[in-house]
Amino acid sequence: MAEVRVLEQIRVAPAAPTPSAAELPITFFDAAWLFTGPVERLFFYRHPDPRSALPLLASSLPHALRRFFPLAGTLSLAAGHRFAYAHGGSLAFVLAESSPDEDDFDSLVATGPRDLRKMRALVPGLPPPREDGAFEVAAVQATVFPGRGLCLGVSVHHAACDDASATLFVRTWAAACRLGGLDGADAPPEPVLDRSLVADPDDLLGKTLAGMRMLASGPPPPPPAQETEMPAPVIASFPLARDQIDGIKDAAAEPGTQQRPSSFVAASALAWVCLLRSHSVGVHGAARSHMLFSAECRSRLAPPLPAEYFGNCLRPCFVEAATAELTNGGGVAAAAAAIGSAIREMERGVLEGAEGWLGKVLSVLPQRPMSVGGSPRHSVYEGADFGWGRPCRVEMVSIEKTPGTVSLAEGPDGEGGVEVGVVLPPDAMESFASCFRHIVRLSGKSV
Repeated sequence: MAEVRVLEQIRVAPAAPTPSAAELPITFFDAAWLFTGPVERLFFYRHPDPRSALPLLASSLPHALRRFFPLAGTLSLAAGHRFAYAHGGSLAFVLAESSPDEDDFDSLVATGPRDLRKMRALVPGLPPPREDGAFEVAAVQATVFPGRGLCLGVSVHHAACDDASATLFVRTWAAACRLGGLDGADAPPEPVLDRSLVADPDDLLGKTLAGMRMLASGPPPPPPAQETEMPAPVIASFPLARDQIDGIKDAAAEPGTQQRPSSFVAASALAWVCLLRSHSVGVHGAARSHMLFSAECRSRLAPPLPAEYFGNCLRPCFVEAATAELTNGGGVAAAAAAIGSAIREMERGVLEGAEGWLGKVLSVLPQRPMSVGGSPRHSVYEGADFGWGRPCRVEMVSIEKTPGTVSLAEGPDGEGGVEVGVVLPPDAMESFASCFRHIVRLSGKSV
């Protein structure tokens, strides 16, 4: 396994002008993520001279941070739970190099199962909290593979923002690098930092924080029982070409209406069924199976928030279905119907029951639900061209931290496909892959 050597650790501050000091309050959408961790994503690029990219990345990052200066600040859990940015605030940027193993880069960007341990050294860790408890919310790392390519790692704490905001930050940095600045018409739109746009007349923030304090004051949960030591997990990518995802949609269309599910619903349904059949989610013998995913709320609020609103604007969506319906023939169609029904129910009242979301999530976790990170709508491939082309592989490696989670992204070729990312032990991955291939072959028939 190739080793990673740190070349330099630098601090990058936003380019002027930035506020001399600024604070952003958290909202009830942010509060639910305070005690989670960062979303970690790796962007791999083929590049004949990757070292030449490092100065360009370092010189363009300040321009992106000028728009996203809260990412160069800290989040304090005291004094009203606020993001604080002061003049001189900066973000950690690690420059690193992999040992010259010609096969290592190609093995990391393959779609088949890869040793996740090889990727962990490419992920930037957030610095430890300060003595006052405040912590930094973002870090980046660029690792060169001499003569082969480059990996850009981005870690953003989920309490700072959701994936829509984090990927806008990456698109902005990429544009600043590719275009030489952000003054032209081709630059991405600026983030909207006004947290007052999120109305909270029912004090959902206070109720959420109170519920989290009660949870923190209780005894720690018992460790999960493990009879044997688990093998090291592997990560794999499962691409679905446009015609394949269309076939899944056609087969999963609701009877009588021929209303096809979205790419998100179809891919999630396929992954849910394959995880169940590989015994990677759910409880053995349970009559019901569960799924969780975060639904985007910006356009669903009244009034809606701008698409560029910076922060979290997600709510949990709960899906439940009979296990037998999911694991027998027609399981993908049954899963898609259950997911679609949950979305329609959520859209009838996007904030309905918000004070109980945390408790409901905790009540479902013992059922080992499947969950989903990312979305094909976030354009992690199309929007991450820093001047040397699209990434050849993008991985959300933080899904490892939550068993049963899959990642979704658009297809690398930009032709309307979908990519499913999974982290599982090797045996379970083999079972998942077999199920996935079998169902894709059945596309257009009963799935």
